Amino acid sequence: MKRIFPALCALLLLASCGPALPPEDSDRLQIVAAVFPAYDFARSAAAGRADVTLLLPPGAESHSYEPTPADILRVQRCDLFIYLGGESDAWVDTILSAVEPQGEVLRMIDCVDLLEEETVEGMRGGHDHDHEHEEDHSRLGEVVGMDEHVWTAPLNAAAVTRTIGRRLAALDPAHAGEYAAHAEAYALELEALDRDFTAFFDGLPDRTIVFGDRFPLLYFAEAYDLDYYAAFPGCGTQTEPSAATVAFLTEKVREEGLPAVWYIEFSNHLVADSIAEAAGVETAQFHTCHNVSRADLEAGATYLSLMRANLEVLQKYM
Repeated sequence: MKRIFPALCALLLLASCGPALPPEDSDRLQIVAAVFPAYDFARSAAAGRADVTLLLPPGAESHSYEPTPADILRVQRCDLFIYLGGESDAWVDTILSAVEPQGEVLRMIDCVDLLEEETVEGMRGGHDHDHEHEEDHSRLGEVVGMDEHVWTAPLNAAAVTRTIGRRLAALDPAHAGEYAAHAEAYALELEALDRDFTAFFDGLPDRTIVFGDRFPLLYFAEAYDLDYYAAFPGCGTQTEPSAATVAFLTEKVREEGLPAVWYIEFSNHLVADSIAEAAGVETAQFHTCHNVSRADLEAGATYLSLMRANLEVLQKYM
């Protein structure tokens, strides 16, 4: 973050270097999204009526991202800036304190009801709170703040999409009907996705899942009544779990007879590999949709396509 303010001094150089910025007198709405879910929901609601820019580069980690001078100008000039509003994009606060946006700002966490994230050693979570190891872990059950990963539940994604549609309609009344219709169409697809997840999980005798990784899926777990265990909380910065955590998760995989240990996109999945090897099972990726690779972006990946791919992998490993 320390490089943000020196970077502001370079803004005048952007006319001759860096990626092209849209003209200030453009008659198209300019939308800037900090993270991929916001980008996907906005482009779905806009349906070609607006220019939508993804701020976080493909493959980048939001927690450690540092915005460029061009990013700062885009945020300042756009008609609507959409960001998460949590710890993982705290760098946005630095931008907003340095420049005053000319347009509107929307936080995704303001679109839905929030859940509390807990730090649970061995990450025993979900709806199973009979913590037999609680006496060994002083921080077990400690609330560390409101969980920001709201988009991971499809019904929340639908709510955010509809909110974006209403914002676009207010910004461009001449095309309000189009924005509302496109936002509603995508929201209905997301609701259909939710029904498919519900039908899948309702058919399972056991809904236990183990992540050898961070667990930014509290809203997903709550939506489908999953019992989850993980190495780190959703916004955890740790990379090395304790030996006790690895042993606990390994035993949980064996005890539950689980066929796979899960990890998230862009993870080195070393922890998941270690647990899976010890338990004699496979590993599998769950794409949280926080960001995508450049190849996925260029191939037209959407939140909907990534989550449907997750459903297919869940059907294989649960």
